[in-house]
Amino acid sequence: MRKIYRIAGMHCAGCVGSVEKSLNAVDGVEASVSLPAESATLTFARDVSFEELAAAVEGAGYEIEPIAEADRGAAERSRLAETEARSREAWRAMWTAWALTVPAMVWMLPEMFAGVRWPSPLVFDLGVTLLGAAVLAGPGGPTLRGAWRSARGRMPNMDVLIALGAGVSVLTGVWAVLHVLGFAPMIMNFAPVGAMIAAIHLTGRFVEAKARGRSSSAIQALLSLEAPTARVEREGAELEVPTREVAVGDVMIIRPGEKIPTDGVVLEGRSAVDESLATGESIPVEKEPGSSVLGSTVNHSGALRVRATGVGEDTFLSNVIRLVEEAQASKVPIQEFADRVTAIFVPVILVVALAAFAGWFALPGVFTDAARWASGFVPWVNPELGRLSLALYAAVAVLVIACPCALGLATPTALMVGTGVGATRGVLIRDGAAVQTLDRADTLVFDKTGTLTRGAPRVVEIFAAGDRTADTEARVLGLAAAVEDASEHPLARAVVDEARLRGIPCSRAADVEARIGMGIVGHVDGAPVVVGSARLLRGEGIPDEDIARVERRLGDDARTTAWVAAGGRLLGALAIADPVKEDARETLLELSRRGFRTVMLTGDHEAVAAAVAEHLGIDDFRAGLLPADKVEAVRQLRAEGRTVAFVGDGINDAPALKAADVGIAVGTGTDIAIEAADITLVQGDLRSVLRATKLARATFRKIRENLFWAYVYNVVAIPVAFLGLLHPVIAEAAMALSSISVVTNANRLRRTRL
Repeated sequence: MRKIYRIAGMHCAGCVGSVEKSLNAVDGVEASVSLPAESATLTFARDVSFEELAAAVEGAGYEIEPIAEADRGAAERSRLAETEARSREAWRAMWTAWALTVPAMVWMLPEMFAGVRWPSPLVFDLGVTLLGAAVLAGPGGPTLRGAWRSARGRMPNMDVLIALGAGVSVLTGVWAVLHVLGFAPMIMNFAPVGAMIAAIHLTGRFVEAKARGRSSSAIQALLSLEAPTARVEREGAELEVPTREVAVGDVMIIRPGEKIPTDGVVLEGRSAVDESLATGESIPVEKEPGSSVLGSTVNHSGALRVRATGVGEDTFLSNVIRLVEEAQASKVPIQEFADRVTAIFVPVILVVALAAFAGWFALPGVFTDAARWASGFVPWVNPELGRLSLALYAAVAVLVIACPCALGLATPTALMVGTGVGATRGVLIRDGAAVQTLDRADTLVFDKTGTLTRGAPRVVEIFAAGDRTADTEARVLGLAAAVEDASEHPLARAVVDEARLRGIPCSRAADVEARIGMGIVGHVDGAPVVVGSARLLRGEGIPDEDIARVERRLGDDARTTAWVAAGGRLLGALAIADPVKEDARETLLELSRRGFRTVMLTGDHEAVAAAVAEHLGIDDFRAGLLPADKVEAVRQLRAEGRTVAFVGDGINDAPALKAADVGIAVGTGTDIAIEAADITLVQGDLRSVLRATKLARATFRKIRENLFWAYVYNVVAIPVAFLGLLHPVIAEAAMALSSISVVTNANRLRRTRL
């Protein structure tokens, strides 16, 4: 069993590690925690009470809340409201910190440039120290408390590094005051630096919070489209009720321009409906009686009566929110290495900072020579400071330059934005690992029926035995439909539907009799009519040469032929096929150009499969397969070293969807196929496969970029700080900028053209 919980109080990758460690310590629990989504996905091997989970998380210094399964939309809105509230609080903390820091820095200028501590050494040192302490105790208070909680739980996080760096800097101010009073040796007063470290840190937190808020803008946009009320028919009257009170079976009235409150089926009326929130397509979709509609889509042109079929948790929108939440809380395999680094990052940085302090203090000659060399081109390096001041200077710089946040945010933020973008473009990603797998996939395997084809047979061409005119074609189709109307066979329904589509009137047939495996016979207006195979017609006395003349014109093995005769004379034939989707050939050719090998698996006959494969330009195909054979075919491709993505839509595709490296379900298919897949395409068109591959590659490219820059930043910056060549204020600014750049780079995914 799997459940998602909301986690409050996380700020950085260290927080994620602390929460995961505390939850995984609970027997029977496997946890995956996401910082951008502020959630934990828990897999349970036994019944675990919420009290056990709360005790573990609160012991690490954080809070856990269950998400009500009955209303994920409300839970998501609550989270977004909390995110906005935290953003406002971060804004206030940032400006309060700067209001105290700027006076301290201005006060420090005469001392920096002229060596004058105005108006006196005691007043100066005491004043800037009090301002620095006020920044830490006031707006910096949550950082100090977070540092204390994580240190107490023996799982230090980013707050510990900032608290130590800023705290030590302010304490130098206290030391400087004691020196002026004659109770301590001389030391440089870094209290204003401590204030600036805290202020820059809080600025970074605010910008990061705003950027992380934009990361979930796709979900916010979906939620904002919900209809607040619905107009329903009850006891013969129209009532307006809150959408959450609509029940399955209720009949809703939707007027032009109104939102459809919940999922349903059209009972009466015709209209065009804007389904762009689900599919990303701006062109409205025509709806008529029997058509399904999605909640929160917009009715354009006509009034509709709709019976509600999905409400609350069962609506399309709620399912989108659930899938996106699960994807954002999941982890990409490449993140495992980053997580291992992050787990030991803060303790290692503490050791490095201590080593920097000890090295500068115990071996001043070695380090001072380097500082004296650098002072010629680095203006903030001052080798004339005292040994203790230089040691503190280097240690503080190491503490505040280190950035596990950038490492921790690199993958989940890109994944959060990518899944949000996909949700608004009709590509629903269930598991983050599917993004990485699809990025490296080299083989796309397609089911045929319902995936590459429409999944329903239709009459694609009419052949008249004599002169081909509109009248002769109409007579062939009309007589065939009259007899076939008594049958429920899929091919018969295709004939009847085509006659209705063309507006051809059909007489009522009498004495209808099915000939199993061959066709159907009956009487129309007193004349005997035969519809079926050539074998049936021959049995009814139709000459072979008449059949052969028409047969030469058929020429397509991918079609089923329904021969039509009346009064003992051949009238013509109907070519019936499951036509390929309009966009199938273009899409498959584009996928081939992008380097994918395409394979088709089908249970259909070899001749039909060959014709479809040739028409679509598919690299390879296998026909006559049962569901188990499809699974074996996928396994064989994987055994060849290929990374396989399987695209299917039917119940019989579910095993193959699971057997592939990544399963992609066409959303017009069955619930079973969608549940078995890693990625669901809301639309039935194959262009969505292209969108999914583009999205996966764009998202994973951002993940790689983020991880590269996060690692390079730390690898370069920490040694520079260790050597005393980095001012603590610049170090803190660079640290904040690294986190902001990672989140900002991830947000650029929203501009991806799919």
